[in-house]
Amino acid sequence: MRLASWRERMPGLAVAAGAAAFAWLVHLGVPALPLLTIAVAAGIVTGQVPGLRPALDGPLRPGLAFSARTLLRAGIVLLGLKLSLSDIVGLGWVTIASTVAVVVLTFVGTLGLGRALRLPGHEPLLIASGFAICGASAIGAMAATVRARDEEQARPVALVTLCGTLAIAVLPALWHPLGLTAVQFGHWVGAGVHDVGQVVATAQIAGQAALAVAVVVKLTRVLMLAPMVAITAGVVRRRQTDAAGPRPAIVPLFIVGFLVAVLVRTFVPVPEAVLEAADLVQTTLLAMALFALGSSIRVAALLHTGWRALVTGLASWALVAVLAYGAVLLG
Repeated sequence: MRLASWRERMPGLAVAAGAAAFAWLVHLGVPALPLLTIAVAAGIVTGQVPGLRPALDGPLRPGLAFSARTLLRAGIVLLGLKLSLSDIVGLGWVTIASTVAVVVLTFVGTLGLGRALRLPGHEPLLIASGFAICGASAIGAMAATVRARDEEQARPVALVTLCGTLAIAVLPALWHPLGLTAVQFGHWVGAGVHDVGQVVATAQIAGQAALAVAVVVKLTRVLMLAPMVAITAGVVRRRQTDAAGPRPAIVPLFIVGFLVAVLVRTFVPVPEAVLEAADLVQTTLLAMALFALGSSIRVAALLHTGWRALVTGLASWALVAVLAYGAVLLG
């Protein structure tokens, strides 16, 4: 297959960059709305406009495809600079172990349910990754590992965006009825909400102490992205032993980059200005990528054929919330 040239990619890249800027402006006006959620939503809305579809599927497609794949992977690498192993160790072994257990149990439970409901292709794996680990970023990382088609990412991205947005309203409403302290609420949010931006938007309601705990617990879940992707790649390689064509790497290169970034943040005194610049670039890249992914979603097709995926997503949302609540009680 011929690779698109940079000239062919530029229109789609320009649109994705404009969408990222739009999402940023909306977030500045309404801070409670996570920037990356706005970017996905903008992509989904754009994809539903009939008059725009010829452009989305035509001249804009090379740049949008590049955004949804290459820019997403670059953003995941830079996401590692948010993680410090010392912060995670500071949570204590009980919290770390329970957080890992929540990720694994949610992943296995969702994968099993998706397969039981006979979701097509890689959809069960992608939904499980998004709900268990870190939302649309995890979906993109796992899709790259198993070489899933863009269409296979549509429903998982839409579902994890929908449920993560619902969590911003639902979890705070349950905070006091469940008798949680502010710190416990932060732990619950970090262990149970999907995207980092959605975690921040939800936990900040309970104050800075809750937000600090939520972010560290959430980033502990993000760290699980590397082993989960590596294990999946290993399974895929074994299944493709006799298949034609190249097999996926044991650990994809962008996951190696993610781990290197984590180690740099942990052991190298990176200046705050560099971290802030990296965060700006990382957020921009992910916003462009998630807009591109959202623009490939066709809601009419999802409503017509996606009820099993919706059941899987809602069940996974409930499962991770219940398991995360149990982890809070153990902590």
